[in-house]
Amino acid sequence: MSTTDPIEQAKALFVEGNALFEAGRLQDAAARYQAALALVPGRPSILANLGVTQCRLSQWPEAVDTLTQATTVDPTNRDAWVALGLSHEALSHWGEAALALQHGIRLGANTGQLWLSLAMCRMRLQQPVEALHALDQAVAIEPTLGEAWSQRGSLMRDTGRHTEAARSYEQALAHGADETLNRFYLSSVQGGAAPAHPPALYVEALFDEYADDFQSHLVEQLNYQAHTTLLAPLRTSGQRFERVLDLGCGTGLCGRLIQAQAGAVEGVDLSGAMVAQAQASGAYRRVVHGDLLAFLRESTEPVDLVIAADVFIYVGALDAVFEAVRERLQPGGCFAFSVELSTDGSELKLLPSLRYAHSPAYIDRLAALSGFRVRQTWQAPLREDQRQPVMGLYVLLEPVASA
Repeated sequence: MSTTDPIEQAKALFVEGNALFEAGRLQDAAARYQAALALVPGRPSILANLGVTQCRLSQWPEAVDTLTQATTVDPTNRDAWVALGLSHEALSHWGEAALALQHGIRLGANTGQLWLSLAMCRMRLQQPVEALHALDQAVAIEPTLGEAWSQRGSLMRDTGRHTEAARSYEQALAHGADETLNRFYLSSVQGGAAPAHPPALYVEALFDEYADDFQSHLVEQLNYQAHTTLLAPLRTSGQRFERVLDLGCGTGLCGRLIQAQAGAVEGVDLSGAMVAQAQASGAYRRVVHGDLLAFLRESTEPVDLVIAADVFIYVGALDAVFEAVRERLQPGGCFAFSVELSTDGSELKLLPSLRYAHSPAYIDRLAALSGFRVRQTWQAPLREDQRQPVMGLYVLLEPVASA
């Protein structure tokens, strides 16, 4: 590069950056664009290309900064708006993402995938009407976009339009969306025989996402009370439990309530984010990130108390869990749990909420088969949904002595 003219030097670096970008050498492309910008600060085309490259490199904060500058100096750059929207989306800046994506779409970036991204932002912003519009645009432009059909099904399910939800899930399955998840979703709105268990991927993702706001949302907004209601008889009894297992421990609500009466409390949860919070609570000797059934089976060491507060709604069929608890629970021990109450006569029902409900007859039958007797059962609210109490069945079981 023989010229000393900074503008000509910047042009040459810009052209090199474009060639490197097209070749997939994104880090090298970004370096050329940055060198060009050092020579001609604020040049819109270089800012836009650098920002798009940073977006592709998942350098989200840097991309947002660069692309904000680019769209300020040239608000007609479609690709810069799109990349800015996607970068904000990656950072969970839902409002900013929606605004930028709308600009990009208006400027001609009219693809099904971008409408889907816009819909996801609208859903996060609790804007179901706008989200549905975006999803309808996505599938109109790209009818084979399975994930858009799946999200449309979930939006329909959440608003009680179960027939329309089923149709959307069927379209999702026909167009390659995740088979296990969408068959599970479809079952929740079609009724009939429930799948025995939810996909582990669904439960883990649900609670990883929910972990930061879990306690405040559940206790303060949903008036969650399953943990206190379930453990109240045990706490007032003053009984001591040397070793306690807390299944689906979440952020540690039960552990904190029972620790004063326990020698050691161990927990398990499918969500890594929940596990970290439970461990930080100080109520547990250890907390395992994993499946509760595998956790029960990992050892033969006897335990005195097994707790599962509002957990079996995300487990489904409970026969294997009852058997595994019975293997670990020593004479005089207690198995304390709650289930959401099935009210239509079904022993096991997958609800449109994607939670399972269980009937008292189902619990009684499994208890007898697994070698338990009922110490106490009662019905009381678990939490609220749409400001209405969700009724639960609370159960304390104890092992029947072997003959």
